[in-house]
Amino acid sequence: MYQQVLDPVADSLGWSSLVAALPLAVLFVLLGGVRMRAWLASLIALAVSLAVAIWAYGMPAGQALLAGTEGAAFGFFPILWIVINALWVYNITVTTGHFDVLRRTFAQVSDDQRLQAVLIAFSFGALLEALAGFGTPVAVTSVMLIALGFPPLKAAVLALTANTAPVAFGAMATPILTLGKVTGESSDTLGAMVGRQTPILAVFVPLVLVAIVDGRRGFRETWPVALLCGASFGAAQYATANFVSVPLADVVASLVSAAAVVLAVRLRPAAPAVPAPVAGGAADEPTPEFAARVEGDRRVAPVQDSRAEIVRAYAPYAIIIAVFVVCQFGPVKDALDRTTATFSWPGLDLTDPAGEPLALPTFTLNSLTTPGTQMLAAGLLTMAALRVGLGRAAGAYRTTLVQLRWAIITVMAVLGLAFVMNASGQTVTLGTWMAGAGGAFALLSPILGWLGTAVTGSDTSSNSLFGALQVTAAGKADLSPVLMAATNSSGGVLGKMVSPQNLAIAAAAVGLDGREGDIFRRVVLWSLLFLAGMCLLSGLQSTGVLGWMVP
Repeated sequence: MYQQVLDPVADSLGWSSLVAALPLAVLFVLLGGVRMRAWLASLIALAVSLAVAIWAYGMPAGQALLAGTEGAAFGFFPILWIVINALWVYNITVTTGHFDVLRRTFAQVSDDQRLQAVLIAFSFGALLEALAGFGTPVAVTSVMLIALGFPPLKAAVLALTANTAPVAFGAMATPILTLGKVTGESSDTLGAMVGRQTPILAVFVPLVLVAIVDGRRGFRETWPVALLCGASFGAAQYATANFVSVPLADVVASLVSAAAVVLAVRLRPAAPAVPAPVAGGAADEPTPEFAARVEGDRRVAPVQDSRAEIVRAYAPYAIIIAVFVVCQFGPVKDALDRTTATFSWPGLDLTDPAGEPLALPTFTLNSLTTPGTQMLAAGLLTMAALRVGLGRAAGAYRTTLVQLRWAIITVMAVLGLAFVMNASGQTVTLGTWMAGAGGAFALLSPILGWLGTAVTGSDTSSNSLFGALQVTAAGKADLSPVLMAATNSSGGVLGKMVSPQNLAIAAAAVGLDGREGDIFRRVVLWSLLFLAGMCLLSGLQSTGVLGWMVP
């Protein structure tokens, strides 16, 4: 058994926090400074976290290793299980040619790449986030952008940057439902509060996307449509989360924003199209195999797709929506829940600093309720809808596993690191140190959420990690527990784009394995800029200035 210690270094919370932050510092320096491959950087950071746990925190080596294995297992199931099956469905559409049909229909909405980025990376990506989450929108939308002529590096940056505002309500609001469980607060109230923070972020994200695509000119020429997209998404997300249904917030918002963009494009005077950018530099160059796969369609003469083919191209996504919605129905969900198994990770025995047993060793095997299995079911139905044989589908699955091979190592290593930090007390040390800021904690609260998601790659995991701590800190500082808990989730969405596991997924999807550091440097400033804005918003909402926004 191991009992956590908050201040193992010189009996000082400050010094202990510096040591506890070492694994994260090593990870981000190796990624952003040294430009090391993400899978190798993650393995090194995992080794550092084990060293800190064993030598600084006094955790038995066996317990530390067991915590790492549980994290690696959690990284594969459910997280990678979701990504693998989502990317498999996409690869099926590629092998049948229906992804190209889908791409052409998106291109017909507008040949302006700035607006294509908004429609695909933001609106369509938000729908995928709503249904599956866990890296799915990054994997799918980045490849769609490449097929429309975007360089791989820029496609990855756009997909990661867009995958922010929808994240808190992703996977049918799983992060917020989890937050409610760990804090004891109503998930409806928490969802309403998050729905008064992330919609403000949503207003700005499409504006940033058009600036990434085309700089100042892109912002100057397309800001009205980009602003309309963000504002309509934010308004729909706010209204749905507060007055309709928290799990459906992103579904409604994504569809409303997409409809707003399409309508605006139809009514907007024709503008010069932005030519397809030409990839240049090593960071923009995908693997030869990937480039050949993308270029294959570009050499084909333009075709006029029949209505039947267009319907079949959209069928996989309609099937995904239908499967996920059906699985949310009460009786269906209850029936699927009966297959869920919960057990303690063998040999792992942990208690918190007060001697109370920790829930960390409890592993949940939700074989049928996880979005990954539901995505697999959608894939099987897609096979039937697109008339794909078993051999062809198996080949697409094999291609998917090869495509994600380095991402699989990265995700499992990063989650192993996160579990070691959680089990040893490194994460709690960092959180407790920050919670000592008193009333100023309202300004720092989003940073905790950002940190949790940056490490784990999941807003759900970040909420599990710091949700209860946020409520405890709120009580000590006389702040609203609902505000602080919700802010953990809202701040967490901004750590998604710099998370090593999501960087690895993006790099694998666009054929830039080993270039995770290049992607990291392109997104980290946007992540920090948005985080500063969220800190300011949280601080104002804790005062009389914007306190009226707290339910």
